Amino acid sequence: MNRLVIETPDRAQEVLEGLYRDVQRRVGSSAPGLCPVDMALSFLRLCHAQTCGKCVPCRIGLGQLAKMLEAVLDGEATLETIDLIEQTASVIVDTADCAIGYEAANMVLRGVRGFREDYEEHILHHRCICGLYLAVPCMSVCPAHVDVPGYIALVKAGRCEDAVRLIRKDNPFPSVCGYVCEHPCEDRCRRHMVDDAINICGIKRYAVDHAGPIATPPCAPSTGKRVAVVGGGPGGLTAAYFLTLMGHKAVVYEQRHKLGGMLRYGIPDYRLPPEVLDKDIQYILDTGVETVLDSTVGVDVTMEQLKESYDAVYISIGAHDDKKLGIEGEDSVNVVSAVQMLRGIGEGEIPDLKGKRVCVIGGGNVAMDATRTSLRLGASQVTCVYRRRVEDMTALPEEIDEAQSEGGHILSLHAPARIERDETGKVTALWAQPQIISEVGRDGRPAPRPAAGDPVRIPCDYIVVAIGQAIGSQYFETKGIETKRGAIQAEKSSFVPGSGNVFAGGDAVSGPATVIRAVAAGKVAADNIDSFLGYQHTITVDVEVPPPQLTNSPACGRVNLVSRSIDRIDGDFGLVTKGMSEEEAQQECARCLRCDHFGYGIFKGGRNIKW
Repeated sequence: MNRLVIETPDRAQEVLEGLYRDVQRRVGSSAPGLCPVDMALSFLRLCHAQTCGKCVPCRIGLGQLAKMLEAVLDGEATLETIDLIEQTASVIVDTADCAIGYEAANMVLRGVRGFREDYEEHILHHRCICGLYLAVPCMSVCPAHVDVPGYIALVKAGRCEDAVRLIRKDNPFPSVCGYVCEHPCEDRCRRHMVDDAINICGIKRYAVDHAGPIATPPCAPSTGKRVAVVGGGPGGLTAAYFLTLMGHKAVVYEQRHKLGGMLRYGIPDYRLPPEVLDKDIQYILDTGVETVLDSTVGVDVTMEQLKESYDAVYISIGAHDDKKLGIEGEDSVNVVSAVQMLRGIGEGEIPDLKGKRVCVIGGGNVAMDATRTSLRLGASQVTCVYRRRVEDMTALPEEIDEAQSEGGHILSLHAPARIERDETGKVTALWAQPQIISEVGRDGRPAPRPAAGDPVRIPCDYIVVAIGQAIGSQYFETKGIETKRGAIQAEKSSFVPGSGNVFAGGDAVSGPATVIRAVAAGKVAADNIDSFLGYQHTITVDVEVPPPQLTNSPACGRVNLVSRSIDRIDGDFGLVTKGMSEEEAQQECARCLRCDHFGYGIFKGGRNIKW
């Protein structure tokens, strides 16, 4: 008689594992617009089923919470029920025997405190606030609200020019975003429920790469109004573009020799070729936007002059200053900021890193750009030192993978302690203190703390600091514009309170952010400046989106962009990632579920054709 047997998953267990994966995909693709109370109840039921049920708080308490949430959804609860839900959840949090029960109750507790008005709406009016407006998920999480299903359908129909025109209704940088957008739209793509998110960014790149010449849209009749835009980056140029289309005269004041801001002076050529950026900028200028280059506000022109000469002023200066480490030896020779290094390269000032050992400090996209750029400048060894784990890095996963595949080494869980230098003041090594991952912070990431080990010496000849960027807002502070930690304090409409006619947006207000967020800020500013000037112009485009084709959309793998092979990294600043082929683009477009017609979009009449 056998006492032990080799266990293999039976059919039931295999099906259950598949269901777990399905639930994980659906949770990951939960989009804005879902009822938070209903979702809380669903999560609670799942958590309740996963508890062991040995302690009373879990076995009884979670069940009672579920019944009260059901009463709220069924319209049978009172306002006192909300208080009872909060009290019950709080007691379970304090008395549950294990973390599983504690976390289940804490989820309900955070929800009832975070969206109490939704509970009240269900009880008082028997309706869900979120149910009043259900936007297409990919469009709603795109900061600029680009019509994603629309341009995917157009690409599938072979109408790339119309696809680009549709994108430009909300975003005048389709080419740039096709290459470097962080694509938040893909995080909430409902295709997750079937297999994986659609490669939305890759499809956009295919559209711009295959679109022919496109005429600029007609501008509204001149209003005689003039708007000064401070900063020629993506946010400022976006505002200038839309204001020009509305009939206003937009003049962009740019500090440097060329337009583009961090797109030109912060993103390396191997990610964003200059000709791609220039194509978008030229299209914007062709609408009639005027520029004043090599002009610094506060030196060549004052805020007083701008406010008097123009009907409105939009500040979109970006975050071009570097942040300091605050450690011993930071003033050593060959310690530079990543912003300074990348900007210098953009202006033709190439540092000599031939055969040098380089340490890059940081874990964001800028740190990855500095790492990969150093390799291309001939560095013999590049080590990226990061105080958290690799999975906690804020850089895009593909950027991390590319940096490692090109020869960069990532030393995680090490925090800079001090910089060692020789008698001439030059860097000789970076000393880093080992870290241990610790409690999860407010941002949802585990915070590091010093470990018991001794500091590690990392020999190097060059140190690039990429721990964040600061906003050069000192001049504006002297002119009475309120700031907080360097960021200009503006309303959600972009208006700066008490300024008279000044608006601000983008990095100047939010701090360092993504390209698409800067574009969104410029779009918001243009709309509200137009209203401030006494007009209600609308932006639209005469593009008809093809109707959806009925299909079962069977599960299908996602098409990812691939990188070209690089035989010699030194000096190779050519574009790394290759775009989709026509076959790949057609297959990827066919995976779109057309949520603008099926599901979400139908509740609000499809898409927004104007704003």
